[in-house]
Amino acid sequence: MRIVMSLLFLLAAMVPAAATEAGWALLRNGGHVVLLRHAITPGGGGEPANFDIENCATQRNLSDRGKQQARKMGALFAARAETTERVLSSRYCNALETARIAFGDKIVEPLAALDQPAPGAEVSAEQKEAILKEIRAFTGSGNLVLVTHQEIIAALTGQTAREGEAVIVKPDGQGLHILGRIVFN
Repeated sequence: MRIVMSLLFLLAAMVPAAATEAGWALLRNGGHVVLLRHAITPGGGGEPANFDIENCATQRNLSDRGKQQARKMGALFAARAETTERVLSSRYCNALETARIAFGDKIVEPLAALDQPAPGAEVSAEQKEAILKEIRAFTGSGNLVLVTHQEIIAALTGQTAREGEAVIVKPDGQGLHILGRIVFN
């Protein structure tokens, strides 16, 4: 029984690694869209009660581990993927900081549609359509990265993502089809 449990544990550990390798294989070819959930933040979800989109001191920002994770993301994208042509980011400081640490300031553009909805609200149809419009318009030979939040990724794909997880997608009819994932530990 102990051997069976050990084998099951090993197999479970290998699945994300295999998925991550398949994701890198896609991004090496370029022309893909990546929904990237911001890097690690301290504490449980939700912004403080005094949240102000213009003031990072009122927001849940990246932890030291999150900053390290963002640097790792950038290094791995540079080493393992085709050029990142464009980075769109939520205006929230944790997303912008993830984008800027990973990809540099020059190619990061804030996009309000990538902001998480207010507490208790859902992602609106207009917000989803604004994001899908950017994705459908992308025709580059490199990759497009959208740094955002779990609520946005779930609304667009029906799937959740961990902090710092990349979900590679393509337009499919009215929504998005998931092609692969990359997990950054």
